[in-house]
Amino acid sequence: MSADASNAPLRTRSIGQPLARLDGRAKVTGAARYAWEHELADALYVYPVQAAIARGSVVSVDIEATRAVAGVVAVITHENAAKLQSDENKELWILQSAGIGFRGQFIGAVIAESLEIARHAADLVRVRYDEQLHDADFRSDRDDLYAPEKVNAGYPTDTAKGDAEAALRTAEVVVDQTYTTPMEHNNPMETHTTVAVWDDGHFTLYDSTQGAHSLRKTLAPLFGLDADAIRVIAPHIGGGFGSKGTAHAHDVLACLAAQAVPGRPVKLTLTRQQMFQLVGYRTPTIQRIRLGANRHGRLAAISHDVIEQTSRIKEFAEQTAVPTRIMYAAPNCRTTHRLVKLDVPVPSWMRAPGETPGMFALETAMDELAIACQLDPIELRVRNDAEKDPESGKPWSHRDLVGCLRKGARHFDWDRRNPAPRARLRDGWLVGTGVAAATYPRYRMPGSVAMIRYESDGRYVVRMGAVDIGTGTWTALTQIAADALDCPVGAIALDIGDTHFPNATVEGGSSGISSWGTAIVAAARAFRDKHGANPEVGSEASAASPDNPEEERFAMHSFGAHFAEVAVNAATGEVRVPRMLGVFSVGRIINPRTARSQFIGGMTMGLSMALHERSVMDARFGEVVTHDFAEYHIAAHADVEDIDAIWLDESDPHSNAMGSRGIGEIGIVGVAAAIGNAVWHATGIRVRDLPITPDNLLA
Repeated sequence: MSADASNAPLRTRSIGQPLARLDGRAKVTGAARYAWEHELADALYVYPVQAAIARGSVVSVDIEATRAVAGVVAVITHENAAKLQSDENKELWILQSAGIGFRGQFIGAVIAESLEIARHAADLVRVRYDEQLHDADFRSDRDDLYAPEKVNAGYPTDTAKGDAEAALRTAEVVVDQTYTTPMEHNNPMETHTTVAVWDDGHFTLYDSTQGAHSLRKTLAPLFGLDADAIRVIAPHIGGGFGSKGTAHAHDVLACLAAQAVPGRPVKLTLTRQQMFQLVGYRTPTIQRIRLGANRHGRLAAISHDVIEQTSRIKEFAEQTAVPTRIMYAAPNCRTTHRLVKLDVPVPSWMRAPGETPGMFALETAMDELAIACQLDPIELRVRNDAEKDPESGKPWSHRDLVGCLRKGARHFDWDRRNPAPRARLRDGWLVGTGVAAATYPRYRMPGSVAMIRYESDGRYVVRMGAVDIGTGTWTALTQIAADALDCPVGAIALDIGDTHFPNATVEGGSSGISSWGTAIVAAARAFRDKHGANPEVGSEASAASPDNPEEERFAMHSFGAHFAEVAVNAATGEVRVPRMLGVFSVGRIINPRTARSQFIGGMTMGLSMALHERSVMDARFGEVVTHDFAEYHIAAHADVEDIDAIWLDESDPHSNAMGSRGIGEIGIVGVAAAIGNAVWHATGIRVRDLPITPDNLLA
């Protein structure tokens, strides 16, 4: 079967229907098993010992009092832990030396008969350090900023088209401002958990991960094993937002602990406080944006310079300026990224990395340009809509940003808006509205494989090692399989969440449905080609996600528009968001019910970013001090009032056989800018540093 045939559009009956979550009942009744909840006999519990300094080394570890605690089975440190085989990833290279790269790094662990005993005994470990001077001071005027070779997802670090500097010098209207976003931490409901069993040279892991197969591929070389010697089981995940998209040190610690007590399961779950040290975060950013345009708002130049932090032990460069390269038509565009290495934990993926902080800055600057040009903010964006990808020159597979803006304007009563700031006072609250655009790339990861088998009960068993992190994957893949096999949803029995099933790529970059669904369609077509419409019991077929030649011909991105109404208390500066609307152009929607949930979930996270979230680093100690929900504020029910998400009725025939593009991340992109722009409209005060708090508005 050719790649072109595999990507031919599906005839859709189940796709597009608002099917209720197939795993919903299991979740609300407690039948769904998350990593910690798998019942394993004779289990032990692990609690880590963590470094209390940000840089230096361990001189000695006194575990005498710890070993004396009844119920303690073993204590591991760098002196007795099993030796790892690969130090390529320094974040995972734990308990292998006395060196310390950041405060909170694992330097040991206690294994005991209960979690309470393990935690108490870990507190009794006494560590002497050789402390060295550390550096955790993130600022823009440092002389050690450098350009990484690449930024996340393999994008070029810097780009230049035309001569942006010259165009800015001659532009009739120029916006030149600096915007900042703080360090932010992923906080899924289920904290990161690994339950590990080491038996006869094999690991079995019950893990809270966004990628079962990718996790074992990362861990296998660390332990000198073939990937087949590690089984990862992950049927249900309690959220991830990117933080569970890669292996972290706790995975390795659980495996080292399991090797210390062969044959017995060990359970390790991070506390909420430990989540702020060990599983990544969104880097803080300092972004200078310069826009040059004529008095009619036509962009002549865009310049976007970004400064971020990374860890000294491992580099991660967020692609913050990358969306600027494709968002608007400007003949001259330059983007740069610069990093500083600090003695801090390793930053990593957080929902829509790059697009989320980058589009806050760009879309706030676009609002400022609209004001300078005396244009409606929607009209400014329409005038600068890009007919083709400004970076590659390729045609879009589909782009309808203008349609999102126009539809949102109608639904949000935008035409009634008084453009003047500080014009509406209602019962002591200043009211304003704002808009911002959104974008996110369409990703499809190669390598996913699906297997289909016809069973005696008349159902098709569809197996692959994909995971559902709470997005509705169990349901959406079932709908795709039903249409691919031209049968009812009830005739599909989906099995996912286990590396005993065929390979599946990580759930990241909003790529899951595109990657896995394409493999299922290919397997279904291979099954029908081989066995026809009336298969015998036991008939089966497998296929991998095929290459898509359209990816070379077209630029594939999704787009959207966010609208927000805010009310700012004129006396206290308190900000409320009574109304939010998101409008999206994302190809065909697989399941409207779960899709809406994803969109408004992302929008709520964007609201949280705009008004609440900020991880405060105390540079004196190299530690995030806002490391729990008492101090790290996230949006609560009272913050989310009238929020809605709608989308354009469309399909992208170039993307995949389903016509979809992925929706998990675009919901957050641009929300903070829309709220910030609405705050300016309400108060006349421009806030360029997130989060927007009352002290910003009392001036």
